[in-house]
Amino acid sequence: MAAVSTGDHAGDGPWRVLLVDDSADDAELAEFALRKGGLAVHCRRACNAAGLAEALAEFRPQVVVSDLNLPGYSGVEALAQVRAHDPSLPFVFMTGALAPHDAPPEAEGLLLKDELDTLPALLRRLLEAAPAS
Repeated sequence: MAAVSTGDHAGDGPWRVLLVDDSADDAELAEFALRKGGLAVHCRRACNAAGLAEALAEFRPQVVVSDLNLPGYSGVEALAQVRAHDPSLPFVFMTGALAPHDAPPEAEGLLLKDELDTLPALLRRLLEAAPAS
């Protein structure tokens, strides 16, 4: 994923967004939605526990956006891994669908993948409220 320097972020460069998704296409759609929404972002994708651990240490994301359902690894496990690394790191779930009886996990946000146009406003609100990193 390429670094993008568009938008009105007045910090020291683009926001670092970690996308946890097994689908490269879905991650690219999320990145596209962020750019289209005017955010200056640098995105990186991880799709399993090892990739997430590496990205948390090396990429130092300012927000994590994770698919809820990952093969062999769940979004809930990703959330636990992120919270163990940094309890204050904003975390947003995105999913294709929620079963009517499923309670959404505790996170700073939850959105459906067909509502990606709401992602930029959600991340802007979370990132502007978060302590500088």
